[in-house]
Amino acid sequence: MPVRPTAVLTPLLAAMLAATALTACGGGSGSDPDTLKVSFKQSTDNSIHVMDDYLAGVKKQFEKANPGKKVEFVPIKAPDSEYYTKLQQMLRSAKTAPDLVYEDTFLINSDIASGYLKPLDPYLAKWADWDRFIDTAKAAAKGEDGRTYGVPDGTDTRGLWFSKDIFAKAGLPANWQPKTWDEVLDAARAIKRKVPDVIPLNVYTGKPVGEAATMQTFEMLLYGTAGARGADPLYDRTSKKWVADSQGFKDALTFVETVYKEKLGPDVPDALDPNVMTRVRGEWLPQGELGIALDGSWLPQDWLPGSGHEWPEWSKELGLAAMPTQHGQAPGKVSMSGGWTWSIPDKAGNPDLAFEFVKTMQTKANAQKWYIANSGIAVREDVAEDPAYVKAQPGIEFFTDLVASTHYRPAFPAYPQVSTAVQEAMEGVTTGDMSVARAASGYDDELRDVTDDQVVEK
Repeated sequence: MPVRPTAVLTPLLAAMLAATALTACGGGSGSDPDTLKVSFKQSTDNSIHVMDDYLAGVKKQFEKANPGKKVEFVPIKAPDSEYYTKLQQMLRSAKTAPDLVYEDTFLINSDIASGYLKPLDPYLAKWADWDRFIDTAKAAAKGEDGRTYGVPDGTDTRGLWFSKDIFAKAGLPANWQPKTWDEVLDAARAIKRKVPDVIPLNVYTGKPVGEAATMQTFEMLLYGTAGARGADPLYDRTSKKWVADSQGFKDALTFVETVYKEKLGPDVPDALDPNVMTRVRGEWLPQGELGIALDGSWLPQDWLPGSGHEWPEWSKELGLAAMPTQHGQAPGKVSMSGGWTWSIPDKAGNPDLAFEFVKTMQTKANAQKWYIANSGIAVREDVAEDPAYVKAQPGIEFFTDLVASTHYRPAFPAYPQVSTAVQEAMEGVTTGDMSVARAASGYDDELRDVTDDQVVEK
């Protein structure tokens, strides 16, 4: 699933959202043992109803298979930052907690640490299909206690989308596959020179777009400095400490600084617009106004028939390339993966019924339908191996192949605060208010603060 905007909330806004959340669930999940309450993030774009349509189909199946049981949806229509706040407020009380919630792996460990979620191991032990899920996806829903708190409904990967028309005008190849960061920047410079009326390169940055800046830009760069897959330049898993004062961090910041200092990206006010992701998918790419986008596998869901932004020609007009490592070092390319899980709140009134609904959602047929509908990457091995899935949509095979080169965030409880510190550093070099050295030093200071000085210098 997409990584959507995350922003810091003011106390007043947080209080307002909390009040909204506490009324969103009606009487709480336990008020009726025959009614299952399912909460999920509803798109803020009224023309996008992929999740709504999918869940409506599952509800129909579930109610038919379970006579007398009803499914009631509790959609939360909000940007991610507000969704997280509303959801957490709902989870705090048995009066407002739904039976099933949609959790971003970005924050699941924070909710686990807060005691908001129920471990699912007793259910998973009796569910044969759990063995079909790939281990890396399972790990994304595990707490530090080793127990599993969510069933993943897919993952994602990231790469470079580029306009073949703009590339032709700039004298760049239609089969472009850059080998280093410099080759990416050189392509953007060529576009700036020869096609000056378009945006050469978009990389998300700054606090207004939240985790999208951290994961889709910064970590795609940072993990490309590390060399062999398995090395983690953000969190040292051996010492169990966060990494400070690293050259890779400074190099990643320098890339971001270069994009905006050389005016290879959008104008800074546009780059720091919380709605920039919607503009990339809905305007800049379809309208031929953007040369290269460092972005996610899910983009085509906005361009499918019935989406409101139909673009059937996208697969002919856009090319795909893997994001290279910094200097072309092994394995040569890099990706980041995240995703969402279905979790049962600790205070859910109908947890057994909730897991039965999860099992209905996650049959092979329903899982495959969902992966295709939302341009997701399969986390069930039997779906990933199905030719019908591989051929269902252009780009699926490309992005699925990137799983072999992907990394997962160290989504421990401190991660959301670490991510915010990354965004602050990125914003500083994007606006030109900070040098790379000053922004990196500020990050290191913040990192020591939010992790209680649990850092290791590299």
